Amino acid sequence: MARKAAIGISDFCEVIEKGCFYVDKTNFIKEWWETEDKVTLATRPRRFGKTLTMSMVEHFFSIKYAGSRLFEGLSIWQDEAYRVLQGTYPVIFLSFAGIRERSFQEAYHAVCKVLAREYNRCFFLTGSSCLTPPEKDAFIRMAYGQAPPEDISASISQLSEFLCRYYNKKAMILLDEYDTPMQEAYVNGYWEEMVQFIKGLFGAAFKDNPYLERALLTGITRVSKESLFSGLNNLEVATVTSHKYETVFGFTEKEVFDALDEFGLQSSRQSVKKWYDGFQFGQCGSIYNPWSIVNFLAKKEFAPYWANTSSNGLVGELIRKGSREVKLAVEDLLQGKPITAIIDEQVVFNQLDYDDEAIWSLLLASGYLKASHYDAATMACELAITNYETVQVFEKLARGWFANGRADYNGFVKALLAGHTEEMNIYMNKVALHTFSSFDSGRQPSGSAEPERFYHGFVLGLIVELRGRYAITSNRESGYGRYDVMLEPLKTGDDGVILEFKVYDKKKEQSLEATADAALRQILDKKYAAVLEAKGAARGRIRIYGFAFEGKEALIKGGLVQDYEKLCSMPEPMP
Repeated sequence: MARKAAIGISDFCEVIEKGCFYVDKTNFIKEWWETEDKVTLATRPRRFGKTLTMSMVEHFFSIKYAGSRLFEGLSIWQDEAYRVLQGTYPVIFLSFAGIRERSFQEAYHAVCKVLAREYNRCFFLTGSSCLTPPEKDAFIRMAYGQAPPEDISASISQLSEFLCRYYNKKAMILLDEYDTPMQEAYVNGYWEEMVQFIKGLFGAAFKDNPYLERALLTGITRVSKESLFSGLNNLEVATVTSHKYETVFGFTEKEVFDALDEFGLQSSRQSVKKWYDGFQFGQCGSIYNPWSIVNFLAKKEFAPYWANTSSNGLVGELIRKGSREVKLAVEDLLQGKPITAIIDEQVVFNQLDYDDEAIWSLLLASGYLKASHYDAATMACELAITNYETVQVFEKLARGWFANGRADYNGFVKALLAGHTEEMNIYMNKVALHTFSSFDSGRQPSGSAEPERFYHGFVLGLIVELRGRYAITSNRESGYGRYDVMLEPLKTGDDGVILEFKVYDKKKEQSLEATADAALRQILDKKYAAVLEAKGAARGRIRIYGFAFEGKEALIKGGLVQDYEKLCSMPEPMP
C-alpha cells in the first residue's frame, strides 16, 4: 500500500510519525558533518525541501530530541557512530521564511519576533544559575520583544553562549531561508537599511563566535559576501553549480520513478519527466522538483504546482525592466533555444536594476533556468528554461505585462492577423497607455531609458498568444537587413506577418504618419519578406506593418506586401 503523499508538511517528526511519503535524505547529516565546515550555506530554489531538511537536522542533533526513534530504519541509523551522536547538541533553530514586510521597520520587528520565539523556547535558562541577574533581565526583555537594538544584534550569539554554559557544550545554529528578508528589502526599497541590520546580526552569530559548534543556513540566493558576510572566512557555500549535496535537495530520477511505481503511476514516467525534471545541481543533471512530484502523487494530475506557489513578482519585474537584450534572450528561451551568460552566484541585489548578468544569475539560483556547460574559470554558462512547468511561468509573466489591458490586447492580436489596421490602432493605443511607461522606465548604467524595451515586451506578448501557430523570430537577417519581428505561419492558410517598429524623430520625419511610412518603406527596401518567399509564401499572403511610437501614442499602417510594393518608387513621405 502506498504511503500518503502529504502536501505542505515540513516538520520531520510529523512526516515520519504519520508515515507520510518520504525520500530518505538522512545521509546529508553524515555528508555535512564530515566536511567539518564551520558555517555552511546551501542555496536551492524554493520548495526544494530545504525546510524539511533543516527540521531533520534539528531532530537529529538537538538535545531536546535525545533518544528519538525517528531515524530508525533510515540510512543514517546504519552507522553506529551517528547513533551515538544523535541528540547531543544544543540547537538554535530560526526561520526567516515568513519575513515579507513592505518597510524596514516592519521587517525589523518581524525579525525580532522570530528571535523572541527562540528565546521563549529556551526560557528555562532564566531559572538556572548559568545566567547573572542582569543577563536574566536582558533575556526576559528579548523574550518579551522589548530589547534595544544593540541587544538584538548580539541576540543569536548571546543565546549560543547561554546554551553553552548550561549544557557545557557549544551550540549549533540553523537558519532557514536566511535571504527572504533581503529579497523583500530589494523589492520594497529598503535594501541598505536591511543590509546593515542583518550584517550586524550575522557578524556576531557566525564570525568568531567562540560558542558556535556548527552553523547551517539555507536560502534561494547567495547574497554577496560584501553585503552580509564580510569578514566571515569560515563560510562554505553550496550553490546550484556546486558538487556538494547534489542530490540532497530535490529528487533524483530513480527516486521519482520508484515513487511512481509505489503509487501505481508507472505509465506517467515520460510526462512527469517533461513537466518536472530538468533541474541541474552540480554534475547531477536530472533533478526533479519535489513539491510538484508530491502534489502529482497526491492528485494524480499534471499542473504547474511549483510555479503556482509564488507570485513570481521579482522575476517578472526584472525581465519587464530588463534591457532589450534581456527581452530578446527571453524570446529565444521561450522558443527552446539556450542562451549563454556570465554567471556570478554571489547575487548583488542592488545591481539587478542595470546588470543583465545579475538577472540571469538570480533566475538560475531561483530555479527558473537550468545550467549546462558551466565553466568555473570564466563563469560562462549555457542556460535554458528548466522544464515544461517553468515555461508556463515565463508565458504567464509575459501575459501579465498586459494584464491591465488584457481584453484590448487579445483584440489587437485578432485584428493584426485579420489585417484590420483601424482596430489595431484602437487596441494598440489602449495597450500602450497601460503599459508603455513601465516598459520605458528601466534604467541603464547611464540612467537613460530605451523605448525599444516596450516593443520587445510586446513581442513577448505575441509569443505567448501565437506560439504553436507561428514560428516567431525577431532581429534576424533577411534580404539586406534585420527585421524587427517576423511571424512565419506553421499552418496552411495563415498569412505571414512582418512588423517594423520606429520611434518618431522630429529631425527625420515630419509626423507620426511619416514615421510609420518609413517603417513600411524599410521592410520593402531591405526585402525583409525574402525569408517568407524563400519558404514558398506568396506575396498575396504576406502582411507588413509599420509601427510608429511617440510617448504613449502609437500609429500602425500596413497591409498586404503586394499592395505596398509601389511605395518603393514613391518619394517620402507617402501620400
